[in-house]
Amino acid sequence: MAVWRLLGRHVEPVVACAQVGSAFYDTGLQMMMKERFAFPEQERQQKAMSDFYMTYNMLGKFVPIVPAIVLSKLGDRGYRKVPIVAPLVGYLVSRLLLLLVILLEWPIQAMYAATVVHGACGGFSSYWAGVMALVSVSTSEEERSVRIMRMELVYGLAGLVGSLSSGHLFQLYTVELKGGVLLVGLSVLLYFLCLAYAALVLDVSRPAGGHDRRGSAGILDRRPRDTANIALLFCGAILYDVAVGGGVEILVSFVMKEPLNWSATLIGYGNAAGFVIFITSFLGVKVFSRRLSDASMIMVGMMSFCAGIYFMAFVTSTYMYYLARSLTLFALIPMPTIRSLLSKQIKGSSYGLVLISLQLSLMMASLVYTPVYTKVYQATLDTFPGFVFTMSSIICFLAIIPICIVGCRTAHEGYERIQGN
Repeated sequence: MAVWRLLGRHVEPVVACAQVGSAFYDTGLQMMMKERFAFPEQERQQKAMSDFYMTYNMLGKFVPIVPAIVLSKLGDRGYRKVPIVAPLVGYLVSRLLLLLVILLEWPIQAMYAATVVHGACGGFSSYWAGVMALVSVSTSEEERSVRIMRMELVYGLAGLVGSLSSGHLFQLYTVELKGGVLLVGLSVLLYFLCLAYAALVLDVSRPAGGHDRRGSAGILDRRPRDTANIALLFCGAILYDVAVGGGVEILVSFVMKEPLNWSATLIGYGNAAGFVIFITSFLGVKVFSRRLSDASMIMVGMMSFCAGIYFMAFVTSTYMYYLARSLTLFALIPMPTIRSLLSKQIKGSSYGLVLISLQLSLMMASLVYTPVYTKVYQATLDTFPGFVFTMSSIICFLAIIPICIVGCRTAHEGYERIQGN
């Protein structure tokens, strides 16, 4: 019982297990889509795949808006497990639907229903905001950036392991089992285990880190809301998410066309390369946090992604893809650090609402950039298919401006606090 009680104080097992399952699902969905859209003409295939992902992603971002708000309010009222458990139910059902699509040979469009069910349960917005809120209320201001980044590290390591193995697992099949059944079946099993752990084992009655809530959240409850900093942080986060989200969504189709034309194994390796930045970004935060402010770390991360995505525009071979990825070593630093900086501008009792508001703002922005990026990619497919990545680098550079202003404002406030003490 003591072991279960100790284990139940940590949300990391849920994050790790769910991310491995998600990596399996992503590779399975990509390969099923490639098989179902196997047209002789490459241009027709690319348009069909990008149109599918556009509709799939937009449904997944629009449907969760109302459920995520409701779940975040329940979380702020003390039901911290609800914003985590409810989305896991949606994840489980959506992964099960992909399994049925493979086994029963349903049309790939059936996955639209999967993303609707997932979104109706809160989606990733509710799930990740719930995890971040739970971490925020359990840590002090001084260690919050590192603790949130550590959670991102767990997420990334799990994704790395899942992605490296997913391509090989996809190819394992027998006469009775079709390709992808084992991979997606394991994904379903992992999400079932996550749901069971979160519902029955996870204990949120006291902070996971054992911190005195009065020592951290109590101080925040007496702090006035800094509206200007919050608005600037939202602006920077939205612009950065547009740059990252738009570019990464197109990458899914980009790597499956000539001259790359990746197989299931290479897709798994490529996804794994994306997760390596969770490790390098965590190490970056550990080093940079000793000498740089939160705002400065955010700008370092943004410049890292800006350089990498610009280079991606000119990728024509697999080794060049990995070189472009290597430039984005610190690209994960901005979003978790923005969340940490946001939590320092608000009352402790508002963590859930503000963090879900950020997630929903990013979601609303994606409803605009997803079709824009898709149509721009399709329009430039024959002339310069990497143009969308150049566009991402420009938007990323613009995102640095509001963060720079926040850095100046918080540095000034920091001097005032020292004098006051």
